[in-house]
Amino acid sequence: MVERLDHIGITVADIDAVTAFFVSLGLEADPKMTVEGEFLDTVIGMTDAATEIVMLRVPGGDTALELSSFARPQHLPGSPVAPANELGLRNVAFEVRDLRAAVARAAAEGYGLVGGIGEYEGVWRMAYVRGPEGIIVSLAERIRI
Repeated sequence: MVERLDHIGITVADIDAVTAFFVSLGLEADPKMTVEGEFLDTVIGMTDAATEIVMLRVPGGDTALELSSFARPQHLPGSPVAPANELGLRNVAFEVRDLRAAVARAAAEGYGLVGGIGEYEGVWRMAYVRGPEGIIVSLAERIRI
C-alpha cells in the first residue's frame, strides 16, 4: 500500500535555528508557512492549533524533512540529551561525500559528536552529531561500494 516515503516530521521550539542547522549541512529549505484551521485540527486531534512549517530537502531529492513549531498549543518539551537507545525516533540519517568535513562544519556551528567516527566493515564511515534541541543527525560516508 505504501508508495514512497514523503517526509519525516520533527517538532521543534526554534524553527529558525533548526532550519539554519540543516541548511548548513546542505539541505535546501522551502519557504516557511503557517498552517492552522480545520485541516490541522482534524489531522493532529487538537482544537485551535497553529504551526509554522519548513520543508527541507536534499538537493535533487523529493523526500523531505518537515520542521514544525507550534504557536498553539504550546509545544511540550522533549529530552535534549536522549541517548541513542531511548525509545522513539532517535536520528535522521544523511549520506555525505566527506564525513570529516561535515562533522567539522557542524562543530564550527557549535554542534558536537555524540560519540566518535566509526567505520563499518570498510563500507561506511559514520558519526552521530547532536544538533539544536537535541536532534541527533547521523552522517554517513560511503567509502566502498
